[in-house]
Amino acid sequence: MPQPTHLLILPMKAIYFEEYGSAEVLRYGEQPTPTPKANQILVRVRASSVNPVDWKIRQGDLKLITGYKFPKIPGRDVAGEVAAVGDNVTRFRVGDRVYGMPNDGAGNANAEYALLAESVAAFIPERLSFEEAGAVPLGALTALQGLHDYGQILSGDRVLINGASGGVGTFAVQIAKALGAGEVTGVCGPANVELVRSLGADRVLNHHEHDFTHDVSRYDLIFDAAGKSSFTACQEVLRRNGRYVTTTPDPAAVVLDKFASVFSTKSSYVFMAKERGTDLALLSAWLQAETIRPVIAKTFPLSATADAHRFSEAGGVAGKIVLTV
Repeated sequence: MPQPTHLLILPMKAIYFEEYGSAEVLRYGEQPTPTPKANQILVRVRASSVNPVDWKIRQGDLKLITGYKFPKIPGRDVAGEVAAVGDNVTRFRVGDRVYGMPNDGAGNANAEYALLAESVAAFIPERLSFEEAGAVPLGALTALQGLHDYGQILSGDRVLINGASGGVGTFAVQIAKALGAGEVTGVCGPANVELVRSLGADRVLNHHEHDFTHDVSRYDLIFDAAGKSSFTACQEVLRRNGRYVTTTPDPAAVVLDKFASVFSTKSSYVFMAKERGTDLALLSAWLQAETIRPVIAKTFPLSATADAHRFSEAGGVAGKIVLTV
């Protein structure tokens, strides 16, 4: 189907920054509308999100990966409608409701239009609104891949989720149960104990009162979605052949953890989620069946993305921060 040429010519509104720094460097203005390559779809973005990785990129924490080419458009979650398709795209048509995570390390999702490779996109489940769909890709993919690919979760495993009320943690609690965990323990702040319990956690520990690294319980898998602990600190509460998985570690802790794992039957993994359409399709089936659900902490308009960054940086966010476009 021919693509509407005006979409590819007129500039779009976007959030962007031209240097690394605080939330003050974020600008809301016009940027060129991207043109889809042969294997890409152009999405009219209806909802996106703000994740901790977005402001870490913005303040330059990952500059060795993201480089110094500016301007940069942040954002790793896209939900919207197909506006145009590349010549080789066969699964999607203009008007389809789709979502996904752009396979671009910088993001590019916090804008009126964004590109998704056909292979990493999926249809939005019918029961989800655009705002709910915008809360899914990065958080849910991180939780699924952390538990399944790296945590090698098995039916009946005792699993602990640290940071269980966050954007990744809320999905991790639910996905651990969906993958057959025997007992799921969630660790969070006192304000979010009931939320984590409502997501299916069998036990909930208030981290203000309990240090799970000194817990009497032992776990087959610890998924540190908050990046607040370390493999070294968790070894005593991991069972033999237990696994520790994290996504946002302290660099010094990574070195110590890898050294410690050499002399242990227990394993330590650090990873970043991959854009993977097959994983998103599985998540879509669970979402449609209400096996899992997104948790939205707060919604901001795209123009107020700087405020959303500040809200995320303040910490203690329960679920995902969604941007409406």
